Amino acid sequence: MPNVPNSKLLVYFQLHSHKIKFKQQYLVNKHNTNGYNQQHAGFTLIEVIAVVLMIGILAAIAAPSWFTFLNRQRINKANDVVLGALQEAQQEAKKKKLSYSASFTTDSSTKVPRIAIHPKDSTPNNFWRDLGGDLGIKPGQILLGTNLTNINTTGASNTYASSFDSSAPQTITFDYMGILATKTNGNAPDTGLKVLVAIPQAGTTVATNVKRCVIVSTLLGSMRTARDADCN
Repeated sequence: MPNVPNSKLLVYFQLHSHKIKFKQQYLVNKHNTNGYNQQHAGFTLIEVIAVVLMIGILAAIAAPSWFTFLNRQRINKANDVVLGALQEAQQEAKKKKLSYSASFTTDSSTKVPRIAIHPKDSTPNNFWRDLGGDLGIKPGQILLGTNLTNINTTGASNTYASSFDSSAPQTITFDYMGILATKTNGNAPDTGLKVLVAIPQAGTTVATNVKRCVIVSTLLGSMRTARDADCN
C-alpha cells in the first residue's frame, strides 16, 4: 500500500471502494442486458399469427376496390378502341369516297368480342380483329353489345355477346361524305346508334351496371361517349 497520510489514506479507500462497486454494477447490467437480448430475439408465434391476420384483413378490405378499379380501366380502354374503330370507318369513307362500315360481333367459340372495318359492299369476314387484342383483355372479361338490329337501325334494347348475322348485321355505315348512310329506320339517328362494352356478371353474358358506350347520334355521324346508366 502506498505510504500516505491518514486523511489521504481514507480518501484512497473510499475511491477504491467506489471503483469496486462500479465494476460490480457494470457486470450486473451486462448480464441483464444479455438476458434481455436473448429473451427478445426474433418474433413469437403469436406475434407472427397476429401480423398474418392483419395482412389478411387489410387484403380482404382492399381487394374489391382494386378489382373494381381494374374492371373500370379495362372497359375504358375497350371503349376507346370502339370509338377509334368508328372514327377509322368514317375517315376511310371520306378518304376513299365510298361507303365504309364498322361491324361488331362476339366469336361464338372463343367468346372474344371482335370489330371489322370494311367497305360497305364487302363482308367483314376477312377484316375481323379482336377487340382489345393489344390491351391484354381475356375472353369473358368484357361484353360487347349494340342496340342495332340492322345497318344503322336501332332496336328496342341492347343485346350483348351476339354473333354476326349477315341478314341483320350489327353494323354502322358511313357514306362517301362520312355521314350516316341511308337508314331503314328514320328514327335511328335520333335515338342513337350505340356500341357498348360492359363488365359481365360472373360466368354469364349478362351485363352489370358498369358500362361504357359510343353513341352515333346525328345524321352528320357525330359521336359521343357515355357511361353506366347513360348507356341503357
